[in-house]
Amino acid sequence: MRRIALIAAFAGALAAAGCNEKQTATAAPPAVELTNAAIGHYCGMNVLEHSGPKAQIILASRKDPVWFSSARDAFSFTMLPEEPKDIRAIYVSDMGKAPSWDKPGRTNWIDAKAASYVLGSRMKGGMGADEAVPFLQKASAETFAKENGGRVVSFAEVPKDYVLGTGAEASGIIKNEQGATQTNATPAPHPAAQKGHMH
Repeated sequence: MRRIALIAAFAGALAAAGCNEKQTATAAPPAVELTNAAIGHYCGMNVLEHSGPKAQIILASRKDPVWFSSARDAFSFTMLPEEPKDIRAIYVSDMGKAPSWDKPGRTNWIDAKAASYVLGSRMKGGMGADEAVPFLQKASAETFAKENGGRVVSFAEVPKDYVLGTGAEASGIIKNEQGATQTNATPAPHPAAQKGHMH
Protein backbone atom coordinates (compact mmCIF):
# COMPACT_ATOMS: atom_id res chain seq x y z
CA MET A 1 0.00 0.00 0.00
CA ARG A 2 2.83 2.34 0.88
CA ARG A 3 4.45 1.70 -2.50
CA ILE A 4 1.18 2.46 -4.29
CA ALA A 5 0.79 5.67 -2.30
CA LEU A 6 4.33 6.75 -3.20
CA ILE A 7 3.74 6.04 -6.90
CA ALA A 8 0.48 8.01 -6.79
CA ALA A 9 2.20 10.93 -5.06
CA PHE A 10 5.01 10.88 -7.64
CA ALA A 11 2.54 10.83 -10.50
CA GLY A 12 0.67 13.74 -8.95
CA ALA A 13 3.88 15.72 -8.64
CA LEU A 14 4.71 15.09 -12.30
CA ALA A 15 1.24 16.23 -13.35
CA ALA A 16 1.56 19.40 -11.28
CA ALA A 17 4.97 20.11 -12.77
CA GLY A 18 3.52 19.67 -16.26
CA CYS A 19 0.74 22.15 -15.49
CA ASN A 20 3.25 24.67 -14.14
CA GLU A 21 5.37 24.34 -17.27
CA LYS A 22 2.30 24.89 -19.45
CA GLN A 23 1.31 27.97 -17.47
CA THR A 24 4.83 29.36 -17.74
CA ALA A 25 4.86 28.77 -21.49
CA THR A 26 1.57 30.62 -22.00
CA ALA A 27 2.18 33.44 -19.51
CA ALA A 28 2.65 36.87 -21.02
CA PRO A 29 6.30 37.97 -21.23
CA PRO A 30 7.23 40.98 -19.07
CA ALA A 31 7.49 44.50 -20.42
CA VAL A 32 10.89 45.75 -21.57
CA GLU A 33 12.42 48.95 -20.23
CA LEU A 34 12.27 51.85 -22.67
CA THR A 35 15.75 52.86 -23.84
CA ASN A 36 17.35 55.21 -26.35
CA ALA A 37 17.48 52.31 -28.82
CA ALA A 38 13.66 52.12 -29.14
CA ILE A 39 12.48 53.20 -32.60
CA GLY A 40 8.80 53.84 -33.36
CA HIS A 41 7.24 51.23 -35.64
CA TYR A 42 5.32 53.76 -37.75
CA CYS A 43 7.31 56.99 -37.44
CA GLY A 44 10.78 55.44 -37.66
CA MET A 45 12.01 57.90 -35.02
CA ASN A 46 13.43 57.53 -31.51
CA VAL A 47 10.50 56.91 -29.17
CA LEU A 48 12.03 58.97 -26.35
CA GLU A 49 12.08 62.06 -28.55
CA HIS A 50 8.30 62.33 -28.31
CA SER A 51 6.04 63.37 -25.45
CA GLY A 52 2.97 61.52 -24.20
CA PRO A 53 2.32 57.85 -23.45
CA LYS A 54 4.23 55.11 -25.24
CA ALA A 55 3.49 51.46 -26.02
CA GLN A 56 5.20 48.19 -26.81
CA ILE A 57 3.84 44.99 -28.31
CA ILE A 58 5.61 41.68 -27.82
CA LEU A 59 5.19 39.13 -30.61
CA ALA A 60 5.81 35.39 -30.52
CA SER A 61 7.75 35.66 -33.79
CA ARG A 62 10.08 38.46 -32.73
CA LYS A 63 12.68 38.74 -29.99
CA ASP A 64 12.52 42.51 -29.42
CA PRO A 65 9.33 44.46 -28.73
CA VAL A 66 7.59 46.49 -31.41
CA TRP A 67 7.82 50.07 -30.10
CA PHE A 68 5.27 52.85 -30.56
CA SER A 69 5.60 56.61 -30.08
CA SER A 70 2.01 56.76 -28.81
CA ALA A 71 -0.53 54.44 -27.23
CA ARG A 72 -2.86 55.10 -30.16
CA ASP A 73 -0.26 53.60 -32.51
CA ALA A 74 -0.41 50.31 -30.62
CA PHE A 75 -4.18 50.17 -31.12
CA SER A 76 -3.60 50.72 -34.84
CA PHE A 77 -1.21 47.78 -34.93
CA THR A 78 -3.89 45.48 -33.48
CA MET A 79 -6.56 46.74 -35.89
CA LEU A 80 -4.72 46.76 -39.23
CA PRO A 81 -5.12 43.45 -41.10
CA GLU A 82 -1.61 43.47 -42.55
CA GLU A 83 0.12 43.56 -39.16
CA PRO A 84 1.23 40.33 -37.38
CA LYS A 85 -1.38 38.71 -35.15
CA ASP A 86 0.89 36.58 -32.94
CA ILE A 87 0.64 39.13 -30.12
CA ARG A 88 1.73 37.83 -26.72
CA ALA A 89 1.46 41.06 -24.74
CA ILE A 90 0.61 44.75 -25.12
CA TYR A 91 1.95 47.30 -22.67
CA VAL A 92 1.26 51.03 -22.37
CA SER A 93 2.60 53.79 -20.15
CA ASP A 94 0.69 54.32 -16.91
CA MET A 95 0.31 58.09 -17.10
CA GLY A 96 -0.84 58.08 -13.49
CA LYS A 97 2.79 57.32 -12.59
CA ALA A 98 4.46 59.35 -15.33
CA PRO A 99 6.91 62.05 -14.15
CA SER A 100 5.30 64.42 -16.69
CA TRP A 101 3.61 64.48 -20.09
CA ASP A 102 6.96 65.13 -21.75
CA LYS A 103 8.60 62.30 -19.78
CA PRO A 104 6.06 59.45 -19.56
CA GLY A 105 8.53 57.08 -17.89
CA ARG A 106 10.73 54.15 -18.92
CA THR A 107 9.47 51.37 -16.63
CA ASN A 108 5.89 52.27 -15.61
CA TRP A 109 4.34 49.77 -18.04
CA ILE A 110 0.87 48.29 -17.52
CA ASP A 111 -1.17 45.66 -19.33
CA ALA A 112 -2.97 47.57 -22.08
CA LYS A 113 -6.13 45.50 -21.66
CA ALA A 114 -6.35 46.37 -17.96
CA ALA A 115 -5.98 50.12 -18.48
CA SER A 116 -8.57 52.89 -18.69
CA TYR A 117 -8.15 55.38 -21.55
CA VAL A 118 -9.06 59.03 -22.01
CA LEU A 119 -10.11 59.81 -25.59
CA GLY A 120 -10.53 63.27 -27.08
CA SER A 121 -8.53 65.25 -24.50
CA ARG A 122 -6.63 68.44 -25.30
CA MET A 123 -3.31 66.59 -24.86
CA LYS A 124 -1.71 65.34 -28.06
CA GLY A 125 0.30 62.17 -28.55
CA GLY A 126 3.86 61.60 -29.69
CA MET A 127 3.29 62.65 -33.30
CA GLY A 128 0.95 65.54 -32.50
CA ALA A 129 -2.22 63.51 -33.08
CA ASP A 130 -5.13 62.72 -30.75
CA GLU A 131 -4.17 60.20 -28.12
CA ALA A 132 -5.70 57.36 -26.13
CA VAL A 133 -4.21 58.31 -22.75
CA PRO A 134 -3.79 55.21 -20.53
CA PHE A 135 -4.10 54.90 -16.75
CA LEU A 136 -4.02 51.88 -14.48
CA GLN A 137 -6.50 53.47 -12.08
CA LYS A 138 -9.85 54.53 -13.56
CA ALA A 139 -10.12 57.30 -10.96
CA SER A 140 -6.88 58.81 -12.29
CA ALA A 141 -8.26 58.67 -15.83
CA GLU A 142 -11.45 60.43 -14.70
CA THR A 143 -9.45 63.17 -12.99
CA PHE A 144 -7.36 63.65 -16.13
CA ALA A 145 -10.54 63.88 -18.25
CA LYS A 146 -12.03 66.52 -15.95
CA GLU A 147 -8.87 68.60 -16.24
CA ASN A 148 -8.15 68.08 -19.95
CA GLY A 149 -11.47 67.11 -21.54
CA GLY A 150 -12.39 63.80 -23.15
CA ARG A 151 -14.10 60.65 -21.93
CA VAL A 152 -12.95 57.49 -20.19
CA VAL A 153 -13.26 54.08 -21.88
CA SER A 154 -11.84 50.59 -21.49
CA PHE A 155 -9.45 48.89 -23.93
CA ALA A 156 -12.32 47.10 -25.69
CA GLU A 157 -14.33 50.34 -25.98
CA VAL A 158 -11.71 52.32 -27.94
CA PRO A 159 -13.40 52.82 -31.35
CA LYS A 160 -11.61 51.81 -34.52
CA ASP A 161 -12.72 55.08 -36.12
CA TYR A 162 -11.03 57.08 -33.36
CA VAL A 163 -7.77 55.17 -33.80
CA LEU A 164 -7.57 55.11 -37.60
CA GLY A 165 -9.01 58.58 -38.10
CA THR A 166 -12.24 57.94 -40.01
CA GLY A 167 -15.94 58.12 -39.27
CA ALA A 168 -17.98 59.75 -36.52
CA GLU A 169 -15.43 59.41 -33.73
CA ALA A 170 -12.84 61.15 -35.88
CA SER A 171 -15.14 64.12 -36.48
CA GLY A 172 -14.22 65.37 -33.04
CA ILE A 173 -17.59 64.84 -31.41
CA ILE A 174 -16.93 63.24 -28.04
CA LYS A 175 -19.59 62.55 -25.42
CA ASN A 176 -18.54 63.03 -21.84
CA GLU A 177 -19.82 60.94 -18.93
CA GLN A 178 -22.77 63.28 -18.31
CA GLY A 179 -23.96 62.73 -21.88
CA ALA A 180 -23.11 66.27 -22.98
CA THR A 181 -21.37 66.73 -26.30
CA GLN A 182 -18.12 68.62 -26.75
CA THR A 183 -16.18 69.29 -29.93
CA ASN A 184 -12.49 68.50 -30.20
CA ALA A 185 -9.99 68.83 -33.00
CA THR A 186 -10.39 66.23 -35.71
CA PRO A 187 -7.91 63.38 -35.24
CA ALA A 188 -5.68 63.09 -38.27
CA PRO A 189 -5.88 59.77 -40.10
CA HIS A 190 -3.35 57.42 -38.62
CA PRO A 191 -0.21 57.21 -40.80
CA ALA A 192 -0.49 53.44 -40.86
CA ALA A 193 -3.95 53.73 -42.40
CA GLN A 194 -2.54 55.66 -45.33
CA LYS A 195 -0.78 54.22 -48.34
CA GLY A 196 2.90 53.53 -47.92
CA HIS A 197 2.99 53.33 -44.12
CA MET A 198 6.32 52.51 -42.56
CA HIS A 199 7.31 49.18 -41.00
